[in-house]
Amino acid sequence: MAFSVEQIRGALSDGLLSFPVTDFDANGKFNAETYKERLEAFIKHGVSSIFIAGGTGEFFSLDEEDFREIVEVSVATVKGRVPVIAAAGRSVKDASKFSNIAAEAGCDGILLMPPFLTECPEDGIVEYASQVMASADIQFVYYNRGNGILSAESVKELAARNPNMVGLKDGVGNIAALNDTIKTVGDRLVYIGGVPTAEIFAEAYLSIGVNTYSSAAYNFMPEMAMNFYKALRAGDKATTTKIIQDFFIPFCRLRDTKKGYAVSLIKAGVALQGMPAGDVRAPLTMPNEADLAALKAIIESNQ
Repeated sequence: MAFSVEQIRGALSDGLLSFPVTDFDANGKFNAETYKERLEAFIKHGVSSIFIAGGTGEFFSLDEEDFREIVEVSVATVKGRVPVIAAAGRSVKDASKFSNIAAEAGCDGILLMPPFLTECPEDGIVEYASQVMASADIQFVYYNRGNGILSAESVKELAARNPNMVGLKDGVGNIAALNDTIKTVGDRLVYIGGVPTAEIFAEAYLSIGVNTYSSAAYNFMPEMAMNFYKALRAGDKATTTKIIQDFFIPFCRLRDTKKGYAVSLIKAGVALQGMPAGDVRAPLTMPNEADLAALKAIIESNQ
């Protein structure tokens, strides 16, 4: 770990965050060389933290060998310039194993995903997350989404039980519930916006004190994504409104036409911008020709 806990909290609470897509070659294997170039581009454009092997990075399709190589390559490439946060999840055993692999590689934190598939009671989720957090000497951000959604009191309990929990990432978009959590738990945690295409929620997030979010669009529109974030924080409503109208609304409408497009369109976008990362792995699918043309038109009209 290259950063102190306070430095990690600072990076997560102020600045734009993003998740690089995971590069695969023509055979579907991790492509370390193009991934290194992608990480350098991320840092060049000014993200405050990099979340690797996350949702946009297709964590759900990565095996242990993939994951180990990704975290090792990431830490070696980033070289302590910004915090590196890796994902973990699935079963307690798997999440603990991946968390320790990331810690041993020198990552600065873990984004803990909910358990796989099964419906979960809140006390069971708190126990799941606590067991994982206790298993590794690393800081954790819990991803509140899917089948692992926690209420304000459960988040408070999870934070009280686990001193190495530093943040909560919202993947729901229920502003009232998130505001309840923030007011209940307070500054014990850092709060991160994390719904797909989070910019569409960014103004609402900021209104309740969530200063940052993870941007998937940053993968292929880094300057626009950073301009939007800076305008948001500066209170420049004219700029944020224009970018939402011109880019994010049409992009979200296209994204919503097919399940999985929140990731697939990002991989298509980086290819259209000259930094291909290979195709998504099954069960995701790449955009068809018509949707690819629509994405290209959205990109071109915003450059």
